[in-house]
Amino acid sequence: MKLQRGARWGAVLVAGGLLASLAACSSGGSDSAGGDVAGQKLTVLIGSSGDAETKAVTDAATAWGTTNKATVKVVAANDLTQQLGQGFAGGSPPDLFYMGWDQFQTYASKQYLEPYADKAANKDAFYPALKSAFSYKDKFYCEPKDFSTLGLIINSEKWDAAGLTDADIPTDWAGLETVAKKLTTADTAGLSFGAEYGRIGTFMNQAGGSMLSKDGKKVTADSAENLAGLTEVKKLLTDGVLKFPADLDSGWSGEALGKGKAAMVIEGPWISGLKTDYPDLKYKAVELPAGPGGQSTFTFSNCWGIPAQSKTTAAAESLVKFLTADEQQLKFSDAFGVIPSTESAAKVYSTTFPQNASFVKSNDYAVSPVAFAGASTVIGDFNSQLQGLSTGDPKAILSALQTNLQDALDAANKK
Repeated sequence: MKLQRGARWGAVLVAGGLLASLAACSSGGSDSAGGDVAGQKLTVLIGSSGDAETKAVTDAATAWGTTNKATVKVVAANDLTQQLGQGFAGGSPPDLFYMGWDQFQTYASKQYLEPYADKAANKDAFYPALKSAFSYKDKFYCEPKDFSTLGLIINSEKWDAAGLTDADIPTDWAGLETVAKKLTTADTAGLSFGAEYGRIGTFMNQAGGSMLSKDGKKVTADSAENLAGLTEVKKLLTDGVLKFPADLDSGWSGEALGKGKAAMVIEGPWISGLKTDYPDLKYKAVELPAGPGGQSTFTFSNCWGIPAQSKTTAAAESLVKFLTADEQQLKFSDAFGVIPSTESAAKVYSTTFPQNASFVKSNDYAVSPVAFAGASTVIGDFNSQLQGLSTGDPKAILSALQTNLQDALDAANKK
């Protein structure tokens, strides 16, 4: 079961020769966009979290197809990044597809995507942070299908056993250190999360740091604020209250929570999927504690991508309009737990799923991880360094990141 939705910097388009292959081909569409809806045959490529998501998307696409006299085939990719890249490289991309936040800038910068969202009637219904994540050069390209944020997930039984109450829920780093210490035992880590930018970066942001300057033209990875955030994580490791999942014989921190090897973890609403493997687990999700720079968390999302100049653009846009409608997004929420991407539907979600209300609330101050074209390779190297943070030098790690990420940004700005 793949539960780390939107959270991993895995195999990416810019790694290896796939980007070169894409650069050598066209967008894969026709010379003119458009096409009627009725009679169209669409292929939709998704990166599914499991059978529930695949069925929900297939059912929705089929319902749209029946109403519009069109045919839709939904394909759940084994490796979305690879299969999508191969489709474009071969000149036959899917008509509609999940476009990840970490891949968007690369595809948009190469002009492989139709910027249909910029002229969509519902473009202002989405959260501003999500619109920003899927905008390139101030143009809104593709509509976000849903979103997730990170929060602090607490094992309720271990919390109660440690004599803690709601009054002890940490609101700052000092509070986090205190409860993590109380929850740590010989066989349970007080806190666990992945040794990756997608988790540790939240501490850097909470300290007031960021990866880029406000104008996006300069890398600021080695700032004093980012150093403070990374130093805080190292302190938690040194104090013995934080363990990375691998040190708890777990593939990810959710597994460690389910096994009882971690009392608190930093994850997103996909944590609800643990009920399948750990039906007796009781947990509570709260907002991440604030740092000296205030509250911050990451938001992760996919958008509905359409190939540039595709013959089926009109049909694909019609399908996206159906899939992003509040009613349909809430059906997806009920089926596989995602948070709707429109502000109006997200409010309904908070009431319907109060256990996940903190994830919705935190989107008010959430930011997207750095994701310009070429950044993912550098972040992959950064993640490798973070795995050794307990004995590593935070300043040296950030210094290397500063150099490498600035080089990548300079290269991206020349394109």
